[in-house]
Amino acid sequence: MFKDVIFRTDYIFKHQNYLLLICFSYRLKHYKHIFAKNILRNKHSNMLSQWIYDISLSAYRLALRGVAPLNKKASQMLAGRAAGYWENLQQKVAAQSKPLVWFHCASLGEFEQARPVIEAFRQSYSQYAIVLTFFSPSGYEIQKNYQSADIVAYLPFDTAQNAQRFIALVRPALVFFVKYEFWYHYLTQLKAQNIPLFIFSAIFRPEQPFFKPYGTLHRQMLACFTHIFVQQNPSKELLATIGIDQVTVTGDTRLDRVLQIAKNPKDLTPIKAFWQNSKVWVVGSSWQEDLAVVLPAYSQLPFELKLIIAPHELSESTLGSIEKALSNKKVLRYSQITQFKHEELANYQVLLIDNIGWLSSIYSIADFVFVGGAYKDGLHNIMEPAVYGMPIYFGQPYYKKFQEALDLLALGGAFTTRNSTELVQLLTKHYENAALHQQISQINRQYVAESQGSSQKVLSAVAQYLLK
Repeated sequence: MFKDVIFRTDYIFKHQNYLLLICFSYRLKHYKHIFAKNILRNKHSNMLSQWIYDISLSAYRLALRGVAPLNKKASQMLAGRAAGYWENLQQKVAAQSKPLVWFHCASLGEFEQARPVIEAFRQSYSQYAIVLTFFSPSGYEIQKNYQSADIVAYLPFDTAQNAQRFIALVRPALVFFVKYEFWYHYLTQLKAQNIPLFIFSAIFRPEQPFFKPYGTLHRQMLACFTHIFVQQNPSKELLATIGIDQVTVTGDTRLDRVLQIAKNPKDLTPIKAFWQNSKVWVVGSSWQEDLAVVLPAYSQLPFELKLIIAPHELSESTLGSIEKALSNKKVLRYSQITQFKHEELANYQVLLIDNIGWLSSIYSIADFVFVGGAYKDGLHNIMEPAVYGMPIYFGQPYYKKFQEALDLLALGGAFTTRNSTELVQLLTKHYENAALHQQISQINRQYVAESQGSSQKVLSAVAQYLLK
């Protein structure tokens, strides 16, 4: 078990909160009926739960140190919290003359949910300065120069001492966490100091620790929030079963961000000659597990499509493996486009996007989209393509935590596939039936349009806590 934690760093960064109990949860699963009856219900249950939490977090940090020499993300995570962190943060805070509001995101995905709220907040409440923190380097390293925040920093690891020091230094007037972030010491310190604390775009499922006999500590964390803004009614109903009723359904703020991007897409003129007058299939945020299905499917299609692939990881080994797998096709990298005349680009069948920040705009030219992650450990953002309207495909089984995926599957705007054969069948069906393709496209556009406005709902609800 511990070996898996050491080497599966991608899983660590994706699910860090639940891994905090990794050293003990395996045993708890087997003996939870004993704990539930004899320990977790007695007067020492809170002390024991906190001890497990702290020991697990310490083990997590040790795991990071173990992989840091070989893993860039682990190294960045530790370096971002190394010596000099507190002095640097103190200088930045001292430079601010306005009261601070603190937004915290786990990673880049959560930042995309926070972004429309942050920007709407900044526009409406300019009398505040904004502190933005990240847990993961995949958020911080990309957004450390984000213009709508006055201070951007890593969040120190969740210890009692770090939480007390950070909150005493920042002195936030208001705090927003996003979706899945639950850090015991930070939350309890904020609660103890009566600082208004909110979480938005949250989503809850029965299998989470909050709803288990051994979830005492997690339930205490939920009680720290002044208000919880959830994506859907089932989450609200589930929270009610454990006595958490400071809850409002406001939807997913990420949809507001998707609409912002769609209104201001990047200029795709450089690649227009590649796809002009052709049907386009875009494969976004793909992992090797996705490509193992997508690439054979592309080779088996009984019709011609231009293929654009935007891998989740842009390493040379990843790009090279795609080129090797498609050795019978003419493959071009985005970074090579300037080396060719426009008329030459039309001769290529596959375009590899080897830079960051273009995928959301490239979706706008797609006739079909496959979104990666569901074959690996978690589906990536399907709302970015949905706003433009086209059939959306993804793998399985790791999509069930995402409400938009469940919604679009039920509505008929998205489709999940087990293998290449099923993917080819779906693509063929939607390619050959123009009326069906148009119907699916309209389903997705309408879903996004009807789901917008979550950010404003959140800000309207917290307005009573803010200076006018």
